[in-house]
Amino acid sequence: MPDEISLSCVRELKSLGPAAHGRPFSSLLVVKKLAAKTASNGNPFYSADLGDRSGSFGCTIFSDQPAFDLLKQAGEGAVVRVEGKVDYYQGRLSPKLGKIAVLSEAELGAPGLLDHLVELAPENADALWTEFNAFIDGLTHAELRGTVRAVFDEVGETFKWSPAAVAMHHAYRHGLLEHTVHMARAGAALLPLYPEVHADLALAGILLHDTGKAIEYEGTLATKRSRRGILQGHVVLGYQLARKAGMKAKLAPELLERLEHIILSHQGEPEWGAAVYAATPEAVFVSMIDNLDAKMGMVQRALRQAAEGEDFSERLPGLNSPLLTRKVNP
Repeated sequence: MPDEISLSCVRELKSLGPAAHGRPFSSLLVVKKLAAKTASNGNPFYSADLGDRSGSFGCTIFSDQPAFDLLKQAGEGAVVRVEGKVDYYQGRLSPKLGKIAVLSEAELGAPGLLDHLVELAPENADALWTEFNAFIDGLTHAELRGTVRAVFDEVGETFKWSPAAVAMHHAYRHGLLEHTVHMARAGAALLPLYPEVHADLALAGILLHDTGKAIEYEGTLATKRSRRGILQGHVVLGYQLARKAGMKAKLAPELLERLEHIILSHQGEPEWGAAVYAATPEAVFVSMIDNLDAKMGMVQRALRQAAEGEDFSERLPGLNSPLLTRKVNP
């Protein structure tokens, strides 16, 4: 039997490639997602996503495996010590799990463990927060600036560390802040091309468009939707935050209506979560920039997590395609 591979991160595991099929490995991972399903024969199983700061992989745990009951009790967000064998399904890493042990509270306090497990935005969070607040201060319209500031007086700290999604884009700590700052940078650069767009209104809409996610998502090691997130969703939650703040700041009714419309329409399509289609110059502008940065966020993350020697990433659902990760030759 080949020697066991003791791996420090998922990226190393993925870099082994299909040639390592059947080789044993061990690693410390977070249970990021755990979905109960039923096979065609009626037997229950779990579809699980396990990962660390370098990436994640999916695997299947059937009810006759010892890990099934353990994961059922541990739930999402648990940290587990995993032993298994490298395997692939439809070209994607999908290890067969053997022994699993849940780490105790005492073990979770080991130096450096959380740094290994928790994926962070690649840019410094404090620098992003400083830049974010500079965008707020740069709004010249006093009532719009007051509206935006009032929202972040309420949700600022949570917004600062929140992910921007459970899985699709910027799905890591400080991801929501990173995504919003990137959008503000893009918006500021593009606004001179479109004089029809009210600059302060568009930038205020960018800064506020995803604030509902600070309420929609919860969890430290694994992100899941909160009760309000499930019942209302971040679009409605963000609209509520903006309306409350705008009325407090005495924002003119028409500007408040237009600001609310940006938030309600920024998802682009109703099937993607938009309450309405974008119907003002500012709403169209913000929706397009949001879509651009979401897609490029997927690209950037896939490039960061690319396995050495592999030409393509796994299929990215948000792009409906794998991504060519090999660098362009000079």
